[in-house]
Order: sequence, then structure tokens, then C-alpha cells
Amino acid sequence: MTSPATARRRLPVLPIGARPAVVLTLASVAGLAMFFWPLFVAPTPEATAHTADAPLVFVLTMPVLLAVVLAEISSGGIDAKALAMLGVLSAINAGLRPLGAGTAGIETVFFLLVLAGRVFGPGFGFVLGCTSLFASALLTAGVGPWLPFQMIASGWVGLGAGLLPKRPTGRAEIAMLTAYGILVAYGFGFLMNMWFWPFTTGTDTQLSFVAGAPVLDNLHRFAVFTLVTSTWGWDTGRAVTNAVALVTLGPAVLAVLRRAARRAAFGAPVTITPAPPGAPREVPRALTTPPRGRP
Repeated sequence: MTSPATARRRLPVLPIGARPAVVLTLASVAGLAMFFWPLFVAPTPEATAHTADAPLVFVLTMPVLLAVVLAEISSGGIDAKALAMLGVLSAINAGLRPLGAGTAGIETVFFLLVLAGRVFGPGFGFVLGCTSLFASALLTAGVGPWLPFQMIASGWVGLGAGLLPKRPTGRAEIAMLTAYGILVAYGFGFLMNMWFWPFTTGTDTQLSFVAGAPVLDNLHRFAVFTLVTSTWGWDTGRAVTNAVALVTLGPAVLAVLRRAARRAAFGAPVTITPAPPGAPREVPRALTTPPRGRP
């Protein structure tokens, strides 16, 4: 039987070597640029949405995601079992999201993403975050200019969960994951507000984005905008959902995921040892003739 310490030391499903680390770093830098570029490059004041750049962002995001997967495949870091697990968890998350999305900020997609990133590692968590939001968008007809931003932000949630310290166990681990779930709930809301704030608040209010103004001034306006419009509503609802789900379901789901990881033996080398010459050939039990008198 595998001890808890051994389970914590288990290799991640998608090991992040030098090449995948570079790809993930580049993806994260590109993602940050997607969110914060208006603070440094003043857009036209009459722009009302990311209507011009969103298709380009989507085209750039998907190759980054594919590059992560292909880099792992070419390095032998992902196999059919890992792809199957990724597909199953993405489908579950896609099915869970419609249960709460759009109702007071309740989001049922993040707690499983945090737990999966914790068990299977940061690379798996990043890819799962992207595929989960993409699959749920297809399921709920939620494809729009916001989708690439949701995908990259959710990928960071799974990535961060996989990078949390491995030492805590039991209640301490659940407490750590709950605190992380609350933190990323507000962080996700912060990022998703940033992607549209410069283009939807107009130019004549105290909360409006001012093109060309100092970065700190615009960040102050944005902080007030976020606090007023989403922090006490949508973001808090998301944080409460994450906390309740992780506290109540976290231990059981962690046990299931870790059992699945042990049974699947992700990354374990497969060796075939030929039988020595003259060794008797084993016959499958189902093909042998049962003794007389027995069925």
C-alpha cells in the first residue's frame, strides 16, 4: 500500500522539464500582456470592446495550449492514460459549470481544477484549466471574445495549485487548498474585469480608464471599479463556492484522484521480460479444463 508521503512525492502526470517550462512561461507572459496592454499602450478612446484583437488573441492562445501538449508528447511526458484523464476531468468540469455559472458569481468549475492540479501537477492543471473552460463554452454556447481570457486565467489557477507546497497533509492540506481557492476566486475576477474595463466604462466617469494616464492612476480607478462592481458580489460568491466545495468535497475527491493516479501509474516505464528458454508456458485460467465434479 502506498503511504501518504509516497503519494505526495509521486511524479506529476505532465512533468515540466526545461522545454515545457519555457513554453508555460511564454504563455503566461503573453497572457499577462493580453490583460494589461491598455495600461501601457493607449488604445483609441472610442473602442468599446476587444472586437478587433479578440480573434487574434484566440488564434494565439490555442497554439500555445497545443504547444504545451505537443511538447509533452514529444518528450514522452504524456501517454494515453494521461490524455484519457484529461478528457474525463474536462468533461466533468464542463458539465459542472452550467450548474452555477451566472448565479451570484457561483462557479462550480474551480474546486475540481484546484484538486486536480494538486494531485496531477502544475502542467496538467494548466492544460486542464484551458480545456475545461473551452469545453464548457462549447457546451453552454459561451464562445465569445472573453473565452481566451477565461482559458488562460483558469490555466493559471490549475498551474498554481500544482505548485503549492507538498508537505501539508490532512486538514492542513484542505485548509491550504481552501485559502488558495478563495485567493484565486478574487484573482480570477480581477483579471476578467481588466480585460474589458478600459473599453466599457466610457470616458467621463471617475471609474473610467484614461488613455495615456499614469499606470498607478489607472490602477487606482480600476481597483475602485472592481471593488464596486464585482468584489462584494460575483467574486465573493465564487470564493464562497470554492471554500465550501473544497472543505466538504475536497478530502473525498482528493482520495479518488490519488487512487486513480496510483492505479494508472502515470509515467511508469513498461518493460517486457522474455521468458527463459525451456520455461513452461502459462495457460490462462479461463482456457483450462475444470476438474470433474466442479462447474
